[in-house]
Parts: sequence; structure tokens; C-alpha cells
Amino acid sequence: MKQNITLSIDKKLIQKVKVLAAHKQTSISGMLSAELLKTVEKAEKYQWAKRKAMDHLEKGFHLGGTAVSSRPAISFSRTLI
Repeated sequence: MKQNITLSIDKKLIQKVKVLAAHKQTSISGMLSAELLKTVEKAEKYQWAKRKAMDHLEKGFHLGGTAVSSRPAISFSRTLI
């Protein structure tokens, strides 16, 4: 379902956009609609990627190795290096 909106845009910009739209064989409305759709899709992809990255950070990664349970064990392992 489509809905009309009212925009306030500088007259000089409107003239330039009309020419650009004519070259692209579309309307100003069509151009704005396409750009708004791109903007929304980009924002949604960013939010998805951010959510996925945060899930990875919360889960963590197993990088091999083993957990050291006591402080003396840590000190001892450093003296071996």
C-alpha cells in the first residue's frame, strides 16, 4: 500500500532532481522511494550484523589451551617461558 507524503525541498534542488530523474527515466517520487528503501535495507543489514557479532561475543570462542585453576599454577607457567 502506498501513501503520499509532503516534503519541503529547495526549488533549485527540485529542478536538478527533475533533470536527473528524466535522465534515469523515472520520477522524483520513484527516486526517493528507491533511495529510502536502500537506506532502510542498509540499516537492517547493519542491525543484523551487529546482533550476530554481539551473539558471538557473548558466546565467546574456544582458542585452545586449558583453564588454569589456581594462582600458583599461573606463576609457575610464567617461569617456564
